[in-house]
Amino acid sequence: MMGIKERHFRPLPENVSLEELVPKDNFYRHLEAQLDLSFVRELVCPLYANGGRTSVDPVVFFKLQLVMFFEDMRSERQLMSVVADRLSLRWYLGYDLHEPLPDHSSLTRIRERYGLEIFRRFFERIVEMCFEAGLVQGRELYFDATKVEANASLDSTRSRSLVEDRLGEHLTGIFPDEALLVQDKDTPVIAAVVGPVGQEERRTLAHRNARQHRWIAQAGHQKREVVRWGYRRMADLRMSTTDPDASPMQCKNKGSSRLGYQTHYVVDGGKARVILDVLVTPAEVTENLPMLELLFRSRFRWRLRPHSVTGDAAYGTVENVAAVEKAGIRAYVVLPKHDERGPLFGKNEFVYDAERDLYICPQGETLRRQGLDYKERSVRYAARPSTCNACPLKTRCTKSKKKGRWIRRSFEEEYLERVRGYSGTEPYRKALRKRQVWVEPLFGEAKDWHGLRRFRLRTLEKVNAEALLIGAGQNIKRLLTYGQRGPKRPAQVAALRRSSPYQYEFCSVWKHRKRCAWRPARVFQHAVHDLGNSHSPGPTPPADRGYAVFWP
Repeated sequence: MMGIKERHFRPLPENVSLEELVPKDNFYRHLEAQLDLSFVRELVCPLYANGGRTSVDPVVFFKLQLVMFFEDMRSERQLMSVVADRLSLRWYLGYDLHEPLPDHSSLTRIRERYGLEIFRRFFERIVEMCFEAGLVQGRELYFDATKVEANASLDSTRSRSLVEDRLGEHLTGIFPDEALLVQDKDTPVIAAVVGPVGQEERRTLAHRNARQHRWIAQAGHQKREVVRWGYRRMADLRMSTTDPDASPMQCKNKGSSRLGYQTHYVVDGGKARVILDVLVTPAEVTENLPMLELLFRSRFRWRLRPHSVTGDAAYGTVENVAAVEKAGIRAYVVLPKHDERGPLFGKNEFVYDAERDLYICPQGETLRRQGLDYKERSVRYAARPSTCNACPLKTRCTKSKKKGRWIRRSFEEEYLERVRGYSGTEPYRKALRKRQVWVEPLFGEAKDWHGLRRFRLRTLEKVNAEALLIGAGQNIKRLLTYGQRGPKRPAQVAALRRSSPYQYEFCSVWKHRKRCAWRPARVFQHAVHDLGNSHSPGPTPPADRGYAVFWP
């Protein structure tokens, strides 16, 4: 006999609890038991007033962000619709069946008012939990970056100069008497604020601009220099009116240009593959530019002593290699082959004689020093034109008829030669093979399952917060998987939390300086003794000449 189910619902009895309706083996029960988010209230406490209407619990807000991560949802509206239907999510948030849930618009306002700093501190506390669980090795660091599409169309791009002119006209109409508005495009902004700039002030500004850009402190923003002649990038000419921070990028698989960002990861070499730092920059920023700040911030923030740093060919610049090697860390990176000339002899075919300071060509002739190029930071070596014209191998060496063959040698060539020497060793080859299965799968996981293929938010501050939440969620997955296996390290985490207020920033030392300079803030004078103490678990101040450590 066929049964017919009648739709008739009775009120639940008062003795039925949500605790009984959620299965014991539910994932969110396991997450609640393993991850204590009560520290969030301490992070956001300064942002709340003592009186007023009761707000949404900050712990509930971050739990909702984790639910959005695990369920791969694209909006707060969709999130709250799913939470209202699922008993397990209500149980995880602590809301009973008849208790009203927060509105989706409240989540958006809370996220914007918290700002990027709260999300970065939340990410760092998750990393501290990974340290406490013994999941961070700290001996090997792996760097990589991936392109992520922005939540904006390429059709929204307009001429950058036109948009800036219209914005200036709009602001002039609103604030006609403001001194901050500059009428002349060629007048520096600082001149409109403090008047004409003298020579001494110009030199001071030049020194400040020569320092390395603070990528993390600026939330991925870059210095956009005005280029009047020569090569100009597409991002210098056009900008999106929907997401001004996104820049055009070339998609490998789709074969067309799109607006996007570059997401950078620093991953530990331990088995758990813990993500130590996350940064999002415009797509026009190449991988090598933020590497040094990410490296040294991870090193000092987490008090690590890495033995090696591994990256692909994009990280093999002279500046990166020299700074890493000066810090006593092995740079396992692929050096770009700019000196190879196809059918012509490359630089590797010439032998450098350090005693006489010259190069010897394959025919046995010498290339002597001609001069220094401080802009390129290199020395130029060249052979005589008469010698090259009489050489039987000239067709394989140079095509010039009036000049002889010349070669550039970088000021940091000794460090480049050291890295070239690594390429024949087994640890170098093993590190490059390990990088392919260590960092790139994390990007694939985030793109396929957690929404990193396309950002749902706009502007750099918001996409950085979104990427930090994704990185924290990936670390939580490792914490749930490996958290019960490794030895606990509460003492190490206590040391990390003592150093958490310190903002480590790295910048290039001025050319006339010879040593690394330390400048502690007045309120953190005790930190110098802690970091410089030989019995301290943290690293001692670096003695390299290339970089200095400063606290704001």
